[in-house]
Amino acid sequence: MVRIAIANQKGGVGKTTTAINAATALAASGWKVLLIDLDPQGNASTGLGVSQADRTNSSYDLLISDVSLNDCVVHTAVPGLDIVPATVDLSGAEVELVEFEERTHRLKKALDSGNEGHWDICLIDCPPSLGLLTLNAMVAAESLMVPLQCEFFALEGLSQLLQTVERIRARFNRGLSVMGVVLTMYDRRNKLTEQVSDDVRACLGNIVFDTVIPRNVRLSEAPSHGLPALIYDHRCSGSEAYINLARELIARLPERKVAA
Repeated sequence: MVRIAIANQKGGVGKTTTAINAATALAASGWKVLLIDLDPQGNASTGLGVSQADRTNSSYDLLISDVSLNDCVVHTAVPGLDIVPATVDLSGAEVELVEFEERTHRLKKALDSGNEGHWDICLIDCPPSLGLLTLNAMVAAESLMVPLQCEFFALEGLSQLLQTVERIRARFNRGLSVMGVVLTMYDRRNKLTEQVSDDVRACLGNIVFDTVIPRNVRLSEAPSHGLPALIYDHRCSGSEAYINLARELIARLPERKVAA
């Protein structure tokens, strides 16, 4: 199972929107996808129509209570897409994890023992911080996808995140790589958007995905209906962008791991 963490310590950059819609696009391509919601706000779970009543076991139980992966999984309305939902309990996990000896490897351990070939790929939606939850995701993952909002302050956050990745490589996960940076909330009418895009591409080169995610009303509306944008309105510009992003993502995976 390919494991990709979707992370950026800055909030409001489109992490959850990217997680939901990239997962849906991959599932539509024939992949068996597992999405792990590690954000205490639980927006990825809500955005896929998982009610609070259906969150009997959550990512909190997976990390803290040693509940098995299969017992935490909830099937979504999207064929081929399952999710480990998040609850408010996860907000206290940062403090509780400190008590565990291998506090940084809890998620990796759960995924290693729980995957029996049910899924081809796992996407991990991280909270907007560089705490223990995000650290667990980066230790468990092979690759990192970074959504980056096209604004000035986002560039400062990106450099901090890349420094953190280097530290994690050195101490916990030598195999962690940055799969790509996704430019989100792209507005061609705004000159600053173009400038930030040019600066990021000049700095990082081919690491930046060719596909950019535009500002799109449908992307904002879809979660309130408990649906991915690709199902809510598959013809909108946001949905088309995420379909193209999924194609790029698949192309960047090692050939031996391509399932569809």
